[in-house]
Amino acid sequence: MTPLRQRMIQDMQLRNLAPATQRNYIAHAAAFARFFRQSPELLDLDAVREYLLYLLNDRKMSPEGVNQQVSALKFLYLTTLEMPWQDVDFPRVKRPHRLPVVLSQEEVVQFFDHVPSLRYRAALMACYGAGLRVSEAVAIKVSDIDSQRMLIRIEQGKGRKDRYAMLSPRLLEVLRVYWRATRPQGYLFPSWRTGRHLNASALQSACRDAWLRSGLRKRITVHTLRHSFATHLLENGTDVRIIQVLLGHSRIDTTARYTAVTPQLIGSTISPLDRLDRKPPASKSGKK
Repeated sequence: MTPLRQRMIQDMQLRNLAPATQRNYIAHAAAFARFFRQSPELLDLDAVREYLLYLLNDRKMSPEGVNQQVSALKFLYLTTLEMPWQDVDFPRVKRPHRLPVVLSQEEVVQFFDHVPSLRYRAALMACYGAGLRVSEAVAIKVSDIDSQRMLIRIEQGKGRKDRYAMLSPRLLEVLRVYWRATRPQGYLFPSWRTGRHLNASALQSACRDAWLRSGLRKRITVHTLRHSFATHLLENGTDVRIIQVLLGHSRIDTTARYTAVTPQLIGSTISPLDRLDRKPPASKSGKK
């Protein structure tokens, strides 16, 4: 391990960055160094610009992928190497605004009908029934299920934050059936490796397989189930601030985007035109 890599790892540990973020930053910094075949210490902002344009124009990388690289290089140069540069020197690619894919309740039922594995069905139902991220669902422990208060404890979710998610009676029933059949200890969805939980990629693959078997035209990912959870709550009249807490969003504007994908609410909203006082139409002749 090079001294620069070791220093970057230590800087990330001191700032309590998530392990996955640390791995990604190191991988991005290494790819940047391989591209120029030089240590980042010997490269400047022109090299950063050249590399980002290469990712966009030659590699055809998505804006999200390029922005991850920007974040890694920004941390490397501003924090670890302490270069006298500024945030503006690391421009982020503007992402196109796209509405998330949302399933109807009928489509949700059809999807779950094509998940054959009891373990995967229970985990995917937790994603839809409690609005969990895939990383949160696979890491649930048996002790996190609080059937007395009807809550699921989410330990160290996105942003290294603990929170509680809702535990619906239907989801509790599903989890109990699964637990009685498998009797897991520790993690609710354990891996075949002792002491580890189910891999997120395995659950994503199971989701993809079920989607293909279902014949539904909408592309379904694990995150689609989370989007659908939030949208269905909103359509049922749940306050957006409650949905914000359930999803673990730190900003209300992140949650508010679901208002753009609820045609049911749009269709039922009363126009101000309809609230105007109705007056009888005037007679054409003006005479009785």
